[in-house]
Amino acid sequence: MSQTTTVSSRTINPKFTKFIRLIDWPGPPSPVRHYNFSTSPNKCNYDLLSPREVYRIGEKLEVIITARDHNGQPKQYGGDYFRAKLHSPTLKAGVTGQVKDYNNGSYLATLLLPWPGEAQVQIRLIHSSEAVDIMKRKRESHPEKVYFNGYFELNGTREIMECNLEVSRKDVCTYKDPATGNIWQCVRPQKLPCDSWVYHSMGGYRKVTNHLEDSLLSGSVTNKIIPGSVPLINVKTGNSSVGLTSNLSVCRRGQDSPQPSGFYYADEWTSLSCLGRHFPQPADALTCLKRKDIYMMGDSTLRQWFEYIVRFIPSLKRIDLHVHYPTGPLLAVDADAGLVIRYRSHGLPLKTSKTLVSNLHYESAQLAGIDGGPHTVVVMTLCPHFASFPVRFYLERLEKVRQAVVSLLFRSPETTVIIKSANTGYKMLSISDWLTLQLDILLRAAFKGMGVIILDVWDMTSCHYLPDDMHPGPPVIKNEMDLMLSHICPK
Repeated sequence: MSQTTTVSSRTINPKFTKFIRLIDWPGPPSPVRHYNFSTSPNKCNYDLLSPREVYRIGEKLEVIITARDHNGQPKQYGGDYFRAKLHSPTLKAGVTGQVKDYNNGSYLATLLLPWPGEAQVQIRLIHSSEAVDIMKRKRESHPEKVYFNGYFELNGTREIMECNLEVSRKDVCTYKDPATGNIWQCVRPQKLPCDSWVYHSMGGYRKVTNHLEDSLLSGSVTNKIIPGSVPLINVKTGNSSVGLTSNLSVCRRGQDSPQPSGFYYADEWTSLSCLGRHFPQPADALTCLKRKDIYMMGDSTLRQWFEYIVRFIPSLKRIDLHVHYPTGPLLAVDADAGLVIRYRSHGLPLKTSKTLVSNLHYESAQLAGIDGGPHTVVVMTLCPHFASFPVRFYLERLEKVRQAVVSLLFRSPETTVIIKSANTGYKMLSISDWLTLQLDILLRAAFKGMGVIILDVWDMTSCHYLPDDMHPGPPVIKNEMDLMLSHICPK
């Protein structure tokens, strides 16, 4: 019987137990002892269940995936991270599939047929079950594999010390944010006081894997298309095609995201959760955002949104605040339209170049300083910078942010709060799609039923024709922004 890849209950506050159950993941019955016994993308295959002569819009394909090891033997347990999509490069169309793990080496991929014309199936092995097991164990047992630098300066004396969410050494400087209670630690400088901490930056990565683990995580077996026998199909229109979007309502807060959440066709995203709009001209977007006060707080994937809006709407003017650009704060205004847009990175941990500590504000504290109201829009994301750390850190952070959002909506219920989901992109030990998927599940669960907007971009970044990238290209960003604007201005 295979074990379940879970998080040790000894390190998790009991109140988070229900969240931990959401990210249970089947794993190998025991750590693999030889590379050849792990899942091989070249030996796996997939076949179409119940082939038909005619396929119509709105129907679904079912594909059975068989996992095999490097010896060609069928796997007897699950836990492989496969990703399925239906796509057409010619039509610039794509939709994600849902993969069910039978926990016996076989998987069922279900794919919606949402557009007319050609479509082909693609199945990728993102990580073998053995690689997933390594990532999970290293995440929980080696948080120091990613570390940061703290720069201490006073009267011409400078020291650079290691910092992190937790530092295992005894002699440390502990910084507790007075507004949020968030903790950050640095190794105590030899000459300078803890109060002389001025700058922060990314430090580096420590190797925490052996030779076998490296081979299981190597590029030769990661994010590989597996062979299959499903031919190119031609999808015809039919009565069912009307039903894909005909029953959808306008975009509003509190809506659940279906699976799939939408699809691309002719490089435009059609949402299947609400009636999304498109804003092809700058004037369309500006009309939507007139008299809006927008606060963006998160990581570089959200900074892309800020940059897109500033480029797209010519009347928006950047105000130079003379700060470290990647972390902000950044500000753009259109005085005539009464539009103000701000961006600031979320608080530590943050992988960034050298920046002033004074500019790194925890998101809960930022939320506490917002009045809110019908003209206020808050957009947040909080995910990839936490991927390499034990899950308990993320859950504790989410709890604080959730409470801050509750408070904001209590005092100003007409405030629009948008939570951006995670992007797909990286495939490494310290930050991988599997790790961010786990955090994305927790993010959605934390804000479910709160009257906020969960903007689902996971599918948007995983089924586009552009290669996977944590920072997706312009066509993806444009569609993400259209979806955001559809929620701010549903009509």
